[in-house]
Amino acid sequence: MKPSKQILGLIGRNVDYSWSPLIHNTAFELLGLPYVYTIFDIAVPGLLDDALRGARALGIAGFNVTIPYKKDVVPLLDELTEDAAVIQAVNTIVNTDGKLTGHNTDIGGFAAPLLPFLSRIEGRPVCIFGSGGASLAAIEAFRRFFRPSVIYLFVRDIFKALFMLEPYLHKERVSICLLSDLHCGKNHTREYFRNCSVVVNATPIGTRGRTGDDTGCIVPLEENLLHSRHIVYDMVYNPLRTPLLAAAEQAGAETISGIEMLLGQATRAFSLWTGAAMPVDAIRSELLRIISKPPGSPDELL
Repeated sequence: MKPSKQILGLIGRNVDYSWSPLIHNTAFELLGLPYVYTIFDIAVPGLLDDALRGARALGIAGFNVTIPYKKDVVPLLDELTEDAAVIQAVNTIVNTDGKLTGHNTDIGGFAAPLLPFLSRIEGRPVCIFGSGGASLAAIEAFRRFFRPSVIYLFVRDIFKALFMLEPYLHKERVSICLLSDLHCGKNHTREYFRNCSVVVNATPIGTRGRTGDDTGCIVPLEENLLHSRHIVYDMVYNPLRTPLLAAAEQAGAETISGIEMLLGQATRAFSLWTGAAMPVDAIRSELLRIISKPPGSPDELL
């Protein structure tokens, strides 16, 4: 008799486009592990408490957490690891006999593909677009592993950014800039941007399947701001070649796809839940095979 499968899943809103079920279920199948991973689409933050109380009662083994709930779940958990506590954002939850522990595997997952470029980053400015939990993970990763001279944070709403940074102990490393100023060329923002060694998109802009986001680019392309000395890192992973990465390639910049961060954080979460090592090379090959298919093909709809 086969053992019953333990349930894992992704908590988010409007995240049916996610490749996380494919990644984890493929890994479970390859290793013969008794788990299944699904999506829990939660409409409003007010339902999170009920969802997590239900998870305790039902014995759901754990979750990933994504847009827009990485910070909202924090006060609802029993314990935070150091990585989650330092940025007050959680992307992985482990349920141990009803005790929910929040982890943040985004920090290490974000840093991993940038490590080969350490000498180009250290002591230089970098910039990040976005004011959510993913942005904060990137900020902490830069501070911890790369020591840039300054981290420019480009945002639409300065008050939202200040609120995000308020509990962060190292907020003096961050300089907030308005995205609208970059578009208009105000307050030296274009100079700041051009001088950055790394450009990071930590917003959903460019995501296939998200209404209003899928065709856009977070950087104003008409101003030719991207250049060959940039390292451009898009956390968006679907499609593989986002509008930002396409523009960066055209400008001659180094590019890093969001698939690398997705796999980096997934590998760490997988180990926390199962105690096993994810077969990363096999998962990457399968993921790239599926993502490379044209939209609407049978495999792409899985």
